[in-house]
Amino acid sequence: MSTTSICVYCGSRMGGDPAHADEATALGRAIADAGWQLVYGAGDVGLMGAVARAAQEAGGRTFGVIPKHLMDLEVGKRDLTSFVVTETMHERKKVMLMNADAIVVMPGGAGSLDEFFEALTWRQLGLHGKPIVLLDVNGFWAPLHGLLDHVVRAGFADASLLDFVRSGGSATEVMGLLRRALSDAKADAE
Repeated sequence: MSTTSICVYCGSRMGGDPAHADEATALGRAIADAGWQLVYGAGDVGLMGAVARAAQEAGGRTFGVIPKHLMDLEVGKRDLTSFVVTETMHERKKVMLMNADAIVVMPGGAGSLDEFFEALTWRQLGLHGKPIVLLDVNGFWAPLHGLLDHVVRAGFADASLLDFVRSGGSATEVMGLLRRALSDAKADAE
């Protein structure tokens, strides 16, 4: 039986709200406590480092993927269960997504948005059916929800696009959403 793996996209910075780091720590711990594997960007800085350290401290498996040009900038975390170095950013995103059963997007910057939109686009195109959940700490993703609604209202996407993204305000809520989505996916496959 394979381990359930959760891909977490998040910032290489901590951000200005301490709740972001608190929820990153709670999410890393919760993933490990569930017996799941964390798949993430292999950095030891920002929210990336917080989620990975928490998963490790709770005894969880960690699968990190980093492009070689970011090894120094993101302080490649080599003490992970699995550590993969890629040639390009695109390769990193592909390896992360292909090695996960679900995606969680925490607060972050342009890189996290890029990862989110690629995962969402691939889902829209039918390239995967994995759950995508936003960890919406203190309403961080409210503007993104507004943008997605706007895209649909303007006629550039079918309303079904909105069904591909779920949101939870805390690590606890996100874990509940993941459990339900993964259970539903397993039931559909049987």
